[in-house]
Amino acid sequence: MAEAPPDRVPSSEPIGADRLFLSGPRSRWKEFLSVLDILREFIRGFRTLHFVGPCVTVFGSARFKENHPYYSLTEQVGAGLARLGFTVMTGGGPGVMEAACRGAKEAGGFTVGCNIVLPEEQNLNPYLDRSVAFEHFFVRKVMLVKYSYAFVVMPGGLGTMDELFEALTLIQTAKIKNFPVVLMSTEYYRPLMGLLAKMVAGGTISNTDLDLLLMTDSVEQAMDHIQKHAVKSFGLDRPTQKMMVLGE
Repeated sequence: MAEAPPDRVPSSEPIGADRLFLSGPRSRWKEFLSVLDILREFIRGFRTLHFVGPCVTVFGSARFKENHPYYSLTEQVGAGLARLGFTVMTGGGPGVMEAACRGAKEAGGFTVGCNIVLPEEQNLNPYLDRSVAFEHFFVRKVMLVKYSYAFVVMPGGLGTMDELFEALTLIQTAKIKNFPVVLMSTEYYRPLMGLLAKMVAGGTISNTDLDLLLMTDSVEQAMDHIQKHAVKSFGLDRPTQKMMVLGE
């Protein structure tokens, strides 16, 4: 395993947000202090990630080990994204997050992680060039979306589903642009695609909401999809759009 890079940027100070923020109404003073703490998280995130350049965020489970086929698949995804010129962004932890960063680093790319502070600490993986930690999931999700031009969703659990549907909802409601979303593993995601088809049939979503949603097993097809609908669509191949990776 590679050593953690020396220029990793951790949280500047211990996070002291009240873990009871979502447990119901509290005194106005405590709510005000929580707002200040959340604002501090946002500012820290903006300062850390402002210069990382165009990203693609890779979502997926922290539970897959190095010998799992999904780990290897995600390494290939990370390498492919790096070759397209993207910074690879993940949640910063182990499993497929580590695999995506590892693949990107080995292909000469750059990586950033948005870690979450949990009662049982989620350790940062050693393939990160830059990282920032968050106490609140919703602040972290904003950062994972804000800097990305595409989303690759590897197999995962509840957190991965939350992140996937957050991205799809933002695209559907035009809160972000119509960025491509790739589901990797047809075996894993076929039931979900069936559910989405039922939603279309029931009229709760439209076909156009899923225009740029691709399910595939092919890393090459996934990269072609991102090349067409992110790199070309948003002019990221122009010299003036090249990313300012880890600039100050």
